[in-house]
Amino acid sequence: MSIAELTAGTVMNKSASLMNDTAKSVYSYTVQVPYLQTAMQELQEYFELHSVPVTEKVSAVIQMNAGKIVIVYDAAVGEPELPDDMVEPQQLWERPRNQDPYTPMTKVDYLPHNLEGVQINQFIYFVWQDQKISVLPANTNNDIKIDYIRQLFTDITDQNSVINIVNARTFLEFRTAGLLAEFVEHNDSNAAKLNGYAGLAMDRATGITVKGKQTIMTRRRPFRAGYKRRRIG
Repeated sequence: MSIAELTAGTVMNKSASLMNDTAKSVYSYTVQVPYLQTAMQELQEYFELHSVPVTEKVSAVIQMNAGKIVIVYDAAVGEPELPDDMVEPQQLWERPRNQDPYTPMTKVDYLPHNLEGVQINQFIYFVWQDQKISVLPANTNNDIKIDYIRQLFTDITDQNSVINIVNARTFLEFRTAGLLAEFVEHNDSNAAKLNGYAGLAMDRATGITVKGKQTIMTRRRPFRAGYKRRRIG
């Protein structure tokens, strides 16, 4: 199945079946959407927390003209702008304009005051705070690239919304059904079973990529052990 083929409706058809309502006479798409949204938010947070590679991305080149000190979301035309799907930067790299190689920058809590007012051609340090990246001004034009954690999903509004990741499909189906069982049906026993299957599906979805990244086998805490109960509505 390609990414384009996985829609919210595909997931909700299965979650309704798991609730013994294949016809969706009770658990219609409209009823299910808020719970699928919650399941997707949990998946996003879990992937970010464990640095699952599917959340990792490298930005396009960001041009920083001499004297520029911030990179922000929704910047004015021609100003340095953060990727709109960035959740958090992991590493910044800099180079003189169009001149390889890149060199790594160092993340700090505060920009060093001893370099304020010093004319240098590099940034060296950066701060991520208040949803922006700040640097000390350089006296030449430079380029920056950002290794970052990205937001995986767009908002789910109806059954036609596309879900742009397929290896967590089973988790989304079981977790959506588990939420329906708990908060709509108020059947804690059924919810526990469905959430248990969701936990196993999460382990499968993340296990291969995580082990490939770490090159060792590790025992991961099941999703269900870290689930924070939240009421909806």
